[in-house]
Parts: sequence; structure tokens; C-alpha cells
Amino acid sequence: MFRGVSALALDGKGRLAIPARHRERIMELSEGQMVVTVDRDYCLLLYPLPEWESLERKLTQLSSLNPTIRRLQRLYIGHATDVDMDGSGRILLPQPLREFAGLDRRTVLVGQGNKFEIWDEDRWNSNRELWFQEEAEGDGELPAELEGLSL
Repeated sequence: MFRGVSALALDGKGRLAIPARHRERIMELSEGQMVVTVDRDYCLLLYPLPEWESLERKLTQLSSLNPTIRRLQRLYIGHATDVDMDGSGRILLPQPLREFAGLDRRTVLVGQGNKFEIWDEDRWNSNRELWFQEEAEGDGELPAELEGLSL
């Protein structure tokens, strides 16, 4: 669905223009209705509404008696905000979420299949270097879920 990395700029009102290559698919999936929330990595997650609703159902069905699950529910669902893509393909990112992710002007939109990540450009670049370094120095251990995957 959504793939690739795009360097973008927030305008003075906190609007982000979705790249044209993704707009048609977003309209097909959700008529421009999306949900943005925070992520533990201090970026934002942007979902087409049907994708978000599926995830939200799964999260709310988990036991809130488990402290780890409750923290995840509080983080993802508690910060979730509906946003609509306007006629120019822009979405308005709420100020509290922009502050959480440290978004100022220069941002990076990263396709993640069913969703996007929105990063501050400097944080993205710093983390990207760290991720490549960790991969190069890794011990080769793969999670069980990835063992049968061929790249």
C-alpha cells in the first residue's frame, strides 16, 4: 500500500501535504478520513480510517488489567485524533501531537504498508543512522515471526 520516504514541510498552520502518489489510494480507502496518533519512538502514526478502526478494535479487546497493555491503549487510543485530507491533499496535525513528535517545519513521511510514520527530519536522520549501525552490528538473531521470511 504505502511505501517510500518523502521529505516534506509543514506550513505555518501545521498542515502537511500528502504526496500526490498516495492521495488517490487514501481517497479509495477512506475518502480522505484519517487518524493520527503518537508512537513510542516519538514520531506520529497516520492511518486511513478503516485501518485505524481495525487496530483500535484489536487494542480495545485486550485486557486493560495488564499494565503494559493499558499503557499502549492509553498511548495509541488516548492520543488518536481524526484528521481529514482537504482538497489540496493536506492534513492538519494537531499542535499537541506536533509537540510530542518535535515537529517544526522539516518532516519526513515514511510509508509503512498500511500506515505512515511522520518524523521530524533531524530525528529521522539520527535514528536512521542508528538503525543501520545496529543492523550492521547485530547478532543475526531474528524474531520467530521473521524466520520464514525471504527478502
